Amino acid sequence: MIVVTGATGNVGRPLTRALAEAGEQVTAVSRHAAAVPDGVRHVTADLAEPAGLEPALAGAKALFLLLSGDLHAAGASPADIIGAARAGGVRRVVLLSTQGVATRPFGETRIAMRALEDVLRESGLEWAILRPGGFASNALWWAESIRTQRVVAAPFGDVGVPIIDPADIAEVAAACLLDDRHTGGVYELTGPEVITPRGQAEAIAAALGSPVRFHDLTRDEAKAAMARSMPAELAEDTLTILGSPNPAELRVSPDVRRVLGRAPRPFADWAARNIAAFR
Repeated sequence: MIVVTGATGNVGRPLTRALAEAGEQVTAVSRHAAAVPDGVRHVTADLAEPAGLEPALAGAKALFLLLSGDLHAAGASPADIIGAARAGGVRRVVLLSTQGVATRPFGETRIAMRALEDVLRESGLEWAILRPGGFASNALWWAESIRTQRVVAAPFGDVGVPIIDPADIAEVAAACLLDDRHTGGVYELTGPEVITPRGQAEAIAAALGSPVRFHDLTRDEAKAAMARSMPAELAEDTLTILGSPNPAELRVSPDVRRVLGRAPRPFADWAARNIAAFR
């Protein structure tokens, strides 16, 4: 049995499907009830309360750990999840971390994630750590404005980074869960090329077959919009990275190719596969 947390998200959903198609028994964990592939068990749990995860972990051999906001929830103790996994007999944990642990190690978010990485390393379990950069699926933030106005409004329109397709993260995660060769691996995951927000808008327009206008937001405008769905500190941190990526954040990593034997998918591929969200 392999347990996948965040199983209904942009990474967890394709990972759950890939593991099920590989013939693995899978338990999909999410905060709310959700549809899962045939043969997959679903468990509702809040990772901010690790005790609720124990029934899902019983008898599992491996765990994909995606914390998202649960890392920073009031009273959360993510290290307890690793302890619960060990107590439940789990042998391997694949942790979805973040590129910023290495590229910007001193922010509060990255300090907390690096501490969790260290707990995993010292747990006695087999482990692998994935450190993706920006996700292609963040473009879904623009879906409504593209559908209704054919416009993308974003800051730093001509500043790019090599964003990663979540489907590639899922494939790397599956390899790490199933293949002993990746035990102890730390993989930085990026796309194949630097692409700007303006370039993303152009790729979506090409997939739509319809023009999409780009509107460059000021930093303050972008922060106000982002603060409606995330803590202001995190919004500020994100904008700093988007507006002034450092050399490490501009680097195209070879790790997707190292694990999967192929290049990562370009943003245009993600846009074409997800174009229904923008119609």
